Amino acid sequence: MGSTPSTKQLIVNADDYGLSRGVNIGIIEAAERGVVTSASMMVNLDGFDEAVALAQSCPSLSFGLHLNLTNGKPLSRAPSLTRATGEFFSLPSLITRASLGLVRASEVRQECEAQIDRMIAAGFQPTHLDSHRHVHAHPILWNAVLDAAESRRVSNVRIPCESLSVNASEWRASLKKVGLLIGSALSRRSAKGNVADHFFGISLQGGVSFAARLSALIPDLPLGTTELMTHPGYLDSTLSQHDDYTWQREEELKVLCSAELRDLLVRHGIELASFGKASTRTARPGQLPQHH
Repeated sequence: MGSTPSTKQLIVNADDYGLSRGVNIGIIEAAERGVVTSASMMVNLDGFDEAVALAQSCPSLSFGLHLNLTNGKPLSRAPSLTRATGEFFSLPSLITRASLGLVRASEVRQECEAQIDRMIAAGFQPTHLDSHRHVHAHPILWNAVLDAAESRRVSNVRIPCESLSVNASEWRASLKKVGLLIGSALSRRSAKGNVADHFFGISLQGGVSFAARLSALIPDLPLGTTELMTHPGYLDSTLSQHDDYTWQREEELKVLCSAELRDLLVRHGIELASFGKASTRTARPGQLPQHH
């Protein structure tokens, strides 16, 4: 695993890099001025080219693939994943079709490989892999995604299982966590080589409540390496077309760039870390690790 049992390491990952201009700018800002150490990149939407350009100026970030099977169009021929328009099915339709056996695993693997390859062609070997709306955790899709990741030497594949005790009163998040826990239990094959021992973030989302929820979580982080999923960004018209988590991203950005959060990490001896080759090189508590 990523750290010794006597330490607490925190990988702060920003999802949705490449979703829109506002999200791209916000994530870079959260890395340069805040505590974000890794970002997951969407490669099949209009924001991808700008995301690549902005990433060149931020060598501190570790980039992974944010596999997207629900927005825009695929990079490969994937008829079982797409509507007649050529666009991906919506999230509910994808989950329903996968559960009914209407999604071909070979097409999932081919599309995942195509998205990884687009990152590599742009100059980024992914250090990790996760997915938009956690679709890769569906037991019907899981093995195909793992096969694709292994074929491209991507060892860190997110297991989005968060403790039900975190913000248990947030029933929407709890329902999502139950579904993901069931999906994980049904997926009998494990990801190999993950540096993260723990995962949090589902119960933190909520706009103005993000600061309080994160502040309550940090002191209780378990020993080992924790991945913290975040969604910083700025609201723009493109974002609104793709996602309903909009203004809340600005709240997350403000918190992730705050001196209060830095101080909190220092007080509790939390070491910031990242995925990939640099994942075992930790920084001083509350300080960003340097990547080259």
